[in-house]
Amino acid sequence: MLKMNNISKVFRTDVVETHALRDFTLHVEEGDFVAVTGPSGSGKTTFLNVAGLLETFDDGDYLLDGQSVKGLSDSQLARLRNEKIGFIFQSFNLLPDLNLFDNVDVPLRYRRFNAAERKRRIEEALEVVGLASRMRHLPSQLSGGQQQRVAIARALAGQPRFLLADEPTGNLDTQMANSVMDLLEQINKEGTTVVMVTHDPLLAQRAQRNIFVRDGRVSEVTSNADASELLHKTAQVG
Repeated sequence: MLKMNNISKVFRTDVVETHALRDFTLHVEEGDFVAVTGPSGSGKTTFLNVAGLLETFDDGDYLLDGQSVKGLSDSQLARLRNEKIGFIFQSFNLLPDLNLFDNVDVPLRYRRFNAAERKRRIEEALEVVGLASRMRHLPSQLSGGQQQRVAIARALAGQPRFLLADEPTGNLDTQMANSVMDLLEQINKEGTTVVMVTHDPLLAQRAQRNIFVRDGRVSEVTSNADASELLHKTAQVG
């Protein structure tokens, strides 16, 4: 599903080079639910941007759903991103002047689905997240947890092969965070591959696998107990 082998990413200025990813290797199989954790500055966000085809990389190989992305043009990357990947962000990124229906509709219009197909997908996605009855409401009329559910519906409407979630519960209280995690687990059980970046060790334990990142490299932690202990030790060192 997602195969990165020895990925390197360097950010350069006139006076300094920052190695964000170093020989970064990660394989995510279809149907996985993977939590990516690690201290600030470890490379998690860069990994997510490269995985989501929002940034290029300098060296290594990246296969997305069996297709190498190396050397693809911007338009080819955009098409692959729109067809394969759904994004969920910490800040929701909803358009405040559009109701829920129209917010979910925005990325579908870029893919040029006809009106009937868009309507079907939007209604199904909002039904999955439990907000079909509120599709004509504005984001400001919803709680934070409900707004995140709309963001998830927007991602699901494109029927992506996998979801990339960047701190999807970071702006939510514990109850709402658990509700969003319940939804992500449900989506995963129905076949969608999920890769989630999080700082929360309790949420990371709910994933099938935990990937710990430090200094741009991967250290896979196979048990949730070990992941929690490693995060705790990292917090103490920091």
